[in-house]
Formats: sequence, structure tokens, C-alpha cells
Amino acid sequence: MVAIDPKVPLWLAGEPRFSGDELEVTDKYHGAVVSRVALAGPELLDEAISRAAAARAECAALEPWQRREVLERCIARFTERQDDLADLLCIEAGKPLKDSRGEVARLIDTFRVAAHECLRVGSGDVLPLAISERASGYTGMWKRVPIGPCSFIAPFNFPLNLAAHKIAPAIAAGCPFVLKPASRTPLSAMILGEILAETKWPAGGMSILPMRRDAADALTTDDRIKLLSFTGSPEVGWDLHRRAGKKKVVLELGGNAACVVDAGTDLDLAIDRILVGAFYQSGQSCISVQRVLLHESLADEFERRFVSKAEQLVLGDPRDEATFLGPMIDESEAARLESWIEDGLSKGGRRLCGGARDGVLFPATVLADVPAGTKIVDEEAFGPVCVLSRFSDLDAAFDEVDRSRYGLQTGIFTKDIDAVLRAWDRLEVGGIVIGDVPSWRVDHMPYGGVKDSGFGREGVRFAIDDMTEIRLLAIRR
Repeated sequence: MVAIDPKVPLWLAGEPRFSGDELEVTDKYHGAVVSRVALAGPELLDEAISRAAAARAECAALEPWQRREVLERCIARFTERQDDLADLLCIEAGKPLKDSRGEVARLIDTFRVAAHECLRVGSGDVLPLAISERASGYTGMWKRVPIGPCSFIAPFNFPLNLAAHKIAPAIAAGCPFVLKPASRTPLSAMILGEILAETKWPAGGMSILPMRRDAADALTTDDRIKLLSFTGSPEVGWDLHRRAGKKKVVLELGGNAACVVDAGTDLDLAIDRILVGAFYQSGQSCISVQRVLLHESLADEFERRFVSKAEQLVLGDPRDEATFLGPMIDESEAARLESWIEDGLSKGGRRLCGGARDGVLFPATVLADVPAGTKIVDEEAFGPVCVLSRFSDLDAAFDEVDRSRYGLQTGIFTKDIDAVLRAWDRLEVGGIVIGDVPSWRVDHMPYGGVKDSGFGREGVRFAIDDMTEIRLLAIRR
């Protein structure tokens, strides 16, 4: 098992530093305090932003091979420490071992994609300008240049890989950054800082600062920051956007993901994939399957078989190889989810499986016939629950998908190519996954949402586009 230091420093401009304030980090299954991490206040944040601004030219001047060398060094060290990283995710995030190992693998994938992409950063095109007589003799060309210092705010549910989706593109683009990791899961990010400090990335170009929310305002409001990338709740994200001033903002917010199961679907495949999509890491994912829309011709059989398998999912210690569902992140979140479920049941819904929570442990829960307008149907559950409903007309099911104020990803099981193209044309979501669940993601694809799910796209190449700007050169011959 990974050895955790009882006191862990923050990383300010590439250097470890302790402060006069500390954040307790707990084992999410046992509840015991496992470490205390140094907390930054407004003064240390101001210093980090100043150092990032001062490092802007040095980071931008790194040649592609130098940026790639930084990323490849990180990949090598992540690979060497992958068991420790997975153990740490089990402890601080309560993530079952299989999911923890999967996240570490995705961390490595994300940095590997960035190492490849940094060789094309800055590439542009020659643009003939002589579209009329007045432009005769002019030639244009353009390239992409780093936008400058970036601030990143990462969530608790993927503390390694969602931080990586901000850090790796920044390095590839040549942008200094300040990262605020989630207060519930800061230890993973501290290891990222430790490994980055071993590389030749400019010291001022990397600060990783655990902070209380009320101390982190400058990440949003400081004009020296040129881009803010936030992953978290819509309420917080849209408030940050309102206060961000002139800087570019990328928001990866909540979801209310639906999965449509059309007539003629292979139920073995659909059931197995939706079980994973709804309940992996206790449903604490913004693209977790929350609503399952079933064609009436197969709804009864799906319901029976799906519930039987959901009841067999093992709930318990995330370090146990047999565990599928670990704890939720804290008891207040588990209690909130329990109240939403009880409200749905009181309004006519049926509980097909799942029972009362035991502290932070919440069993796989399947509901049916819960009316629209309830929080468990309309809002982001962010827990191990899914709600089944039925349809007879596929376009009516698409209407139900779009009824949500969220628009992140949707999964559709169908063999009808025309239905696939109709969905692609009309559904107001950032991504449509055919033959699988909306929870599916590969780390180089464009990932993000519309409506209350935010705007902008992650996926290394697309994040790099946001972290760079087009600069034109026009020449008169």
C-alpha cells in the first residue's frame, strides 16, 4: 500500500512549501484522517500568479521537443508509480481498485496524447489574400501562440485524470498554470506536482495550491490570468463565468445523461454496459447513466434482468478486488441522494432494487415510473441510481432526452442508421455514443456540453486550441 506522509506541502512555482494552515484529508471508506496538506491563502495565490506571469515568455519559448520531453518524463514516472497512484485514489476518493487503475491508465494516456500533440502546436497555414485587386501582392500566414497564464479548478471525482486534462495541454501549448485541486482529494495532485518538479518545465510555470473556495477568488478575477478552466457544478461554474472579466473561460459542468435502448437491441450488451455506466465509481460522474429510456417491446425483460444484475454488485471496501461500488465522497452527498430518491418514490415512483444507505455506502439503486419534475429525474443525481422509463416512439424518446436542461452526452442502442443520423442532427448534447453508454470517453476526443453543461471542449487537441490564439502575419510583396 502507498505510504502517505502525515504532512504534505503544496507546490508554489515548482517548489514545495508548507503554510500556516492545513487541510485534513480522510480515507473515504474508513473516515480516518490520513494526511494534512498545506493550504494556500490569497497571498500565496498572488505569488503563484505573479510567478506564472513572469514565466510566460520562458514557457512559450520552449521548443516542441522540449515540451514533449517534459511530458514523456511525466509518463515514465506515472508508469513507475502507477500502483501507488491507484492506492491513493482508493484512499482519498474511495474509488474501487479497478476504477482507480483505470484512471491511472487514462492519466498516462492523456499525457501521451499531449506529448504527440505538442509537435503540432503552433502550426497554421498560408492564406492567399489577393481576393480582389486591392489585395494584389499580399500574402498571409497564421500560427497559434500560447495564450499565457491559465488557472485550473479540478473536481474530486477524477482527481488525477481531470487535472491531467488541464495540465497536459497547458504544457503542450507552452502555458504556465496555477491548479486548485478539489479539497476532498488533493493528494493525487500533489504527486503530479512532485513529478512535474523533476522535469525541465520552468519552475514559475507550475503551481498546485489546495485552497478554500473563499481564498481562490483571484483564479477567476485576476487579469494576469488569460484562461480559466473549471470542472464542477453548474451553479459554481456559471458564477465564475460571470465574474471572470475578459479572460477566456472553459466550463465542464454537470450532466443528466440519458441512455436510449431501441427495439431490436442486443440486451446482453445493453444491460452489461448500462450497469457499468450507471454504477461505476458509485455513479459519481457527470456522464453517469441516470435516465434509461426503454422501448416498450423489451422493457419488461430489460427491467427483470437489469435489476437482477444490479442486486449482485458488491458494495464495500474499495481496496477489495471484488468491490464494484465504494463509498460516496461524503455522508452529506449520500444523504442528499437518499432524500431525492425518497421524494421520487413519494410522487409515484417504484424502487426496483436498492435500499437505505449505510453512512457513505449506497447500494446500486434502480427506480421506475418516477414522474418528470422530480430532482432524481431532472437534476444531476451524482450517485449510484438510475431511473427506467418506457417509450413507443423513438422520436418521443429523443424529445425526452432533450427535455433536460443539461446537454453533455447521450448513449443510444439502436440498429437503425437513420435513427443514428436523426439523433446526431437534433439532440442538443455535446456527444452521442451509439452502441454504448454516455459514460464512455476516450481522452483525445472532443468532450464537453451545451446548455447548463457548459461550453468549450476538453480532449487534448481541443484544450490546446483554447490555450492558444491565432496570430496573423500579412506581407506585401
